Amino acid sequence: MTTTAPTSPGTHAAGPVPWEELAPLLRGPLVLPGDDDYDEARAVYNGMIDRRPAALARCRDTVDVVAAVGFAREHGLDVAVRGGGHNAGGLGVWDDALVVDLSLMRSVRVDPTAATVRVDGGCTWQDVDHATVGFGLATPAGFLSSTGVGGLTLGGGVGYLSRRYGLTVDNLLSADVVLADGRLVTADAEHHPDLFWALRGGGGNFGVVTSFEFRCHPVGEGGVVIGGPVLYDIGDTSEVLRWYRELLPSLPEELSGWFGVLTIPPAAPFPEELWGRKACGIVWCYTGPHDRADELLDPVRSFGRPLVVGMHEMPFNVLQSAFNALYPAGLQWYWRADMYESISDEAVDVHSRFGEALPTGHSTMHLYPIDGAASRVAQDATAFAYRSGGWAGVMGGVSPDPADNPAMTEWAKGYWSELHPTSAGGAYVNFMMDEGEDRVRAAYRGNYARLVQVKTAYDPTNFFHVNQNIRPA
Repeated sequence: MTTTAPTSPGTHAAGPVPWEELAPLLRGPLVLPGDDDYDEARAVYNGMIDRRPAALARCRDTVDVVAAVGFAREHGLDVAVRGGGHNAGGLGVWDDALVVDLSLMRSVRVDPTAATVRVDGGCTWQDVDHATVGFGLATPAGFLSSTGVGGLTLGGGVGYLSRRYGLTVDNLLSADVVLADGRLVTADAEHHPDLFWALRGGGGNFGVVTSFEFRCHPVGEGGVVIGGPVLYDIGDTSEVLRWYRELLPSLPEELSGWFGVLTIPPAAPFPEELWGRKACGIVWCYTGPHDRADELLDPVRSFGRPLVVGMHEMPFNVLQSAFNALYPAGLQWYWRADMYESISDEAVDVHSRFGEALPTGHSTMHLYPIDGAASRVAQDATAFAYRSGGWAGVMGGVSPDPADNPAMTEWAKGYWSELHPTSAGGAYVNFMMDEGEDRVRAAYRGNYARLVQVKTAYDPTNFFHVNQNIRPA
């Protein structure tokens, strides 16, 4: 069959696209409009995104990726690359594009002796955690295990373990990359070091990463950590946040915690009398020896007037997946984000006011710490530029109901606008939607010029442009 793919900015296709020529080159299925699984295949995590790609190549191996990239290049098609599909702006799909979908590539191999893990580009962190925690190991990797490995890694990777072991990119040892010209290269400290530098924070600008190799670290005792939330009434936000901002940098690096404003979910294990109550709180994770736990954790369990103290022993992957059910794929999302080198009194007041005004039960704001080991890496050592300590902040208007979109979008925009003057100027790229070139530049600070150089060397025509785009010179 022959299907026409309409052109779009950056696309030079003219006339019908011979999809029947691509299909035999793939081990995985080629999904086209009109196929029974087309709507399911094009859906992404953010239900607010509704794009209709020309086709989706559901790759099963690297050869499929090479074939799809070559076909798109030959026929002048836009390309979107989809891993876990969690991207805030839904950039894993694009109207009239060929989607290179890695979600069927899910192999994970742990080497417990070397303390490394090799991960396919379509994996989620749930796949990785399941494999590593059984050996008492983990790699720093976000706070929601349904997130894709590829997107989170290429943007930087802030997680529960970042204070102790650095960002995800600080633990990346090598990556197999299909470039715009169809070549497969391995980038590491000795091979294509400029590309390796750029992959560690520069997003999906440089190619399709089909495989990652990470360094792993011991967590807790045999993979068992002590973690969970301590929640307070929303009216206590100012008090708790002022305490938290002073406490966190002084804590040993095996103890970390992110701050948030939220609505207590109407479900166990939360007490029924608290369901639907607006709250603030900290989700803690302690990865050190358990015989020291009470000494370190008693002060954070007992501060103030907590409504919920939910800290207990659990495998690390259980903590990582604790919020997966609360935030399933398909909810409506509107994100705004910034980096903050400090939490000023002015910022505390903004968080208190907008926490009181949470527009929906799923809407939330999180502050994720970037200090300790993550801040000891030089700002120019990787593409990820915000290394001077502080927090990655994100406010998300979230709801299952599209009718809530105007209210929650207005809330997130207002929150961000009032808080932005207290920020470090740019955002964590993994939390950005389609916000323009100036915001992309701000995300990379002084590293942007070098990223342009690497982009020019490896993708001079901007073939990979459906991303937080760094344009070649």
